[in-house]
This record gives sequence, structure tokens and C-alpha cells, in this order.
Amino acid sequence: MGTALMARRNRQNTKGAGIAQAIMEEYQPQTREEMQDAIRDIFGPMFEAMLQGEMDSHLGYGNNERGEKDTANRRNGYSHKSVNSTYGKLDVSVPRNRNGSFGPKAIPKRTKDVSGTEDKVLSMYARGMSQRDIADTVEDIYGFDISHGTISTITDRVIETAEEWQDRPLRKFYTFLFVDCIYVTIRKETETKNCAVYVVLGYDVNGIKDVLGLWTGESGGKHYRMQIFDEIRARGVEDVLFISMDGVSGLEEGARSIFKDVAEQRCIVHLIRSSIRYIPSKDYKAYTAQLKKVYGAPSLKAAEAESERFKQAWGQYPGAVDVWVRNWQHGARLYSYGSAVRKVMYTINAIESVNSSFRKVTKKGAFPNEDAVRKAFYLRIVELYKKWNGRPIANWAMVRNQLAMDEKMQARIMKYEQY
Repeated sequence: MGTALMARRNRQNTKGAGIAQAIMEEYQPQTREEMQDAIRDIFGPMFEAMLQGEMDSHLGYGNNERGEKDTANRRNGYSHKSVNSTYGKLDVSVPRNRNGSFGPKAIPKRTKDVSGTEDKVLSMYARGMSQRDIADTVEDIYGFDISHGTISTITDRVIETAEEWQDRPLRKFYTFLFVDCIYVTIRKETETKNCAVYVVLGYDVNGIKDVLGLWTGESGGKHYRMQIFDEIRARGVEDVLFISMDGVSGLEEGARSIFKDVAEQRCIVHLIRSSIRYIPSKDYKAYTAQLKKVYGAPSLKAAEAESERFKQAWGQYPGAVDVWVRNWQHGARLYSYGSAVRKVMYTINAIESVNSSFRKVTKKGAFPNEDAVRKAFYLRIVELYKKWNGRPIANWAMVRNQLAMDEKMQARIMKYEQY
């Protein structure tokens, strides 16, 4: 560490120690709560001092400054307001001027909260906390009440942002798209209904992940599912190399009708889920371990050999085996591509990270309406963006090299790749 930096930090520590000593001498706190009370007592005057400084700057002269002034505008007493802060409620006197032109920045007009509570409420809501839990947490930590209505008002502001996000222009080209569906329960007057939420996750030409959008509908019918790809195309997507999906009616037809050169791949995750329904829980671990040897084999020949061993080992569960027999062509199709590309196609990590994030909010129970689903899922996606941090997926360089070995795919990529 440089000498100048050490000297600056020492000065800061000395200054802080002096302030702390003065507080200790004045309040003599014995507990953490008494320390919090002491800090709250000085927090209000600090705000008032900041507001006085802003007024001085606004008028162009100090509070006690005598002599001729350059303006006829004068101070005009104070307005008193209570604000919520990190240390609880504070009573603050805000200076006024005669012509009402003063707009404080430390505590803006109509502001009743300087604690950053809105950001904290959104963060807690995004993590799946109920309104009751959020209200209890705010009261426990910050010492003031926040009503369920206020929480709802704060989170409702996300709806407009979520709609803008849903309608935003997309990239012209994606190497991979993953389509998945998660079901939520929505209360409709005296009854509840299951609602399908389709999620599309994409990798762009640089291997960077993005959630393209959320599509919500009660029926999730064939025509509705086809509209998903219509909308994606309308938002600017011109070409996609691979789409991995669950094979339900409407999705594959929609993908082929919009992106004629796309390579479709039946999602291995959904095949696993379909087959595991026939397996007792005590055998899950052994079953999935042997199954991984099939779809993770280094070559088609090795996969066929592993498939035979798999069928012999789990023949006592014909329902599970039949899922893979009927869909074997989808697994075999993977071996048209290199190992790194295959791993992107069959790995469960990409879509499962999104699903598990959504389950943090769906586990709360039924949602009152579709807007509640939209804002909860959107906030979870915002958290995912923070986690992904704009980084490409692991081993993307190898994936990109293997894609380049296919001349037709390379030509499609080069059309959109930027240097």
C-alpha cells in the first residue's frame, strides 16, 4: 500500500475515532440499541445541516450573513416532516424560501423515506418473501411500519418496467434458444387455475445469456405457443441455429414456420422429467447416473452401447425406458455436432438455473393475477442478470470453434458476428 494512501486512511480513521469518542461521551451507550438511538439523534441534525447548506447555495448567501443581498428572495421559516430512515423515524425541519423555488436534494419534496426501503422491498420481493414477511422484516430492522398496500404499490411500479423489457428489441441472431414452461396458480374470484408461463432463454453469438421474454396464458394452447416465435421474430430476431424445447404441439411447428433453418432438439431435461415419473425415489440417483452415461457418451456408437445397458438395467420400469426408446432419434441427433455443442444442448444447468430462480417465488402459493406473476418473475430475472454479469457461458470458445467446423453454420454466424 502506498505511503500517501496509508496517510489518508489514518487521517480518516482519526477523524472517525474523534466523532465516535464524542458520541460515547455525550450518550454513554451501554447496549447496541442505545447506540442506535444515539446515531438516530445525530442523523436528523446532519440532514438539517445538509438542507441548510443547500438553501445557502440556492439563495447565494449564508443564514446569518448580513449586508446587501443580490436577491430579494429570503428564508421563510421551516416545514416539519417525519421521514423513515435506516435508523428509524426522524423528525426533520426543512428550510423554506419566500417564492417557493427551493427544491431540496437531500430530502426531496414529498419524500417520506430516505432509507432506500423501496430498493430493499423489491429485493426481498424478488427473493420470494411474502408481503407479511417483508413488512415484519422492515419493522424488525428499520424500526418503522410499512403496510401491505405500500409494499404492493412499490412492487406494482415494476409492471411498467417489465412491460418495456418484454417489448424491447432483441438481437438479430442467437446461437441457442431454450424454451421451457413453468406452471403457476392464479386465483380467479372463487376458484384457482393453473397458468402456463413460457420462458425463452437465449445465447447470443458471444455465448452471453439473456431471457428473451415471458409468455403467460391460462390455456397454453397450440396457437398461443406458435405466437411466441411470431413475437420473437417481430422483435428483431432473424436467425437461430438451435432451439431446444419440450416437443409439445405448437412449439416445434412455430419454430419451423418462423426460423426455417433452425435445428430443433428435444430438450433432454424434459425427457428426464418424463421418464423419472416411473422411477421410485429410492432409485433416482442410480437411474439418473446411468442415464447420463447415455446422453453424455463421447460418440453415437458409445451412446448406443450405453443405451442397451440402460434398457437392460432398468427394464423393470418399462414406462421409464419407453420414454427414451420413443425419443431415441432426438438423442442420436446430438451426435451430429461436437462434444462441446452437445453439452450445451443436453446440460440441465442453463434452464434449471432459471427454473429454480422462479420456484423461489412460486412456492409462496397462488398469485392474485397475471400482473403479480409478471412482476415476481421479472424481478427474479433481474437478479439472474446480476448473477450472470454479462459473461459468456463456460467453454464458449470451444463451442464456437466446433460450430465453425460446419460451413453452413459458420456462414450464418459470420453474417452477424461483430469484430
